Amino acid sequence: MIASRLIDWQRLHGRHDLPWQNTRDAYRIWLSEVMLQQTQVDTVKPYYLRFVARFPDVASLAAAQPDEVMALWSGLGYYGRARNLHRCAREVVARHGGAFPDDPQQLARLPGIGRSTAAAIAVFAFGRRAAILDGNVRRVLCRHAGVRGYPGERAVENELWRIAEAALPQHDIERYTQGLMDLGATLCVRARPGCAACPLSADCRALREGTVAQLPTPRPKRSVPLRRCAMFVIRRGDEVLLERRSPSGVWGGLWSLPEFELAPAAAGQAPVDGAAVASGLPDCASLAREVERRFGLRVTPPRPLPPFDHAFTHFRLRVQPLACEPLTAGVAAEAPGLVWLALDDTPGAALPRPVKTLLQSLASA
Repeated sequence: MIASRLIDWQRLHGRHDLPWQNTRDAYRIWLSEVMLQQTQVDTVKPYYLRFVARFPDVASLAAAQPDEVMALWSGLGYYGRARNLHRCAREVVARHGGAFPDDPQQLARLPGIGRSTAAAIAVFAFGRRAAILDGNVRRVLCRHAGVRGYPGERAVENELWRIAEAALPQHDIERYTQGLMDLGATLCVRARPGCAACPLSADCRALREGTVAQLPTPRPKRSVPLRRCAMFVIRRGDEVLLERRSPSGVWGGLWSLPEFELAPAAAGQAPVDGAAVASGLPDCASLAREVERRFGLRVTPPRPLPPFDHAFTHFRLRVQPLACEPLTAGVAAEAPGLVWLALDDTPGAALPRPVKTLLQSLASA
């Protein structure tokens, strides 16, 4: 059994002073678990501390305006998590009287809470016996049990869940679960794992077979498509025009610069693999007419600013900013879903990180 060794190791060598530890507050545990999805601990810490300072409990988060939540989340990425966080808080208040349920299955029915996150909340807040399977735990179990195949495949994932549930101890479930997470975060890491200090090395199949570096099996390689867009920086004095993005999709629900999709720069250009990528400016005059059509706003001839790239999970976005000024007041530019933002207010606005960086550079120019 690995449980007793993990429990002893965690007591001596595990992490004990993270901001969300040493509490049974289900709200704070839930908040940390959502933030930690696909995000490193050191990145999460300042966001977590800002969130609990602004929203100390689930009721205060539920009562917040969406823009407040998105502004605090800005820069943490995977913005669907923030939207689900807000939805979940409101549902906990409306349907559960402001108290998180203690059953993993009920927790998993709340917005943005999957099976592993539900188990972590149940373990750390309520002491329930439940298995987790986050990225770090997948790596530990794949190596220890010698599980081959990409963990994102259903059959492999089911096998890992079977192993995780079979390994659960009857007692000290919180320390065991924290030990699994700590082991994957500190010793059983992707590159240069510390196998010599690992409490599970004696019966680790990957170590015995010399396959530690090959496990977990990586995701099958695929090309990364390139998308291109123009973003209009329409300045009215010290203000810039922003448009609220659709609730779904990339940067959903955030404010951003008006965006226009551009055709690929070169025919057949799909992967971004280090090869030279054709560049070239878009048809600025045509785009200016699109601005007038979409917003009822005539603008000066657009001036190209330095382009930048931004990487998403499934594609890379190449952004060509175009600066201009309004020639008319524009009826549509005062409509819902549009706002003039003072550049000095950029730091506190609910903006995507690259857009915020661009506007802050303009404010300081």
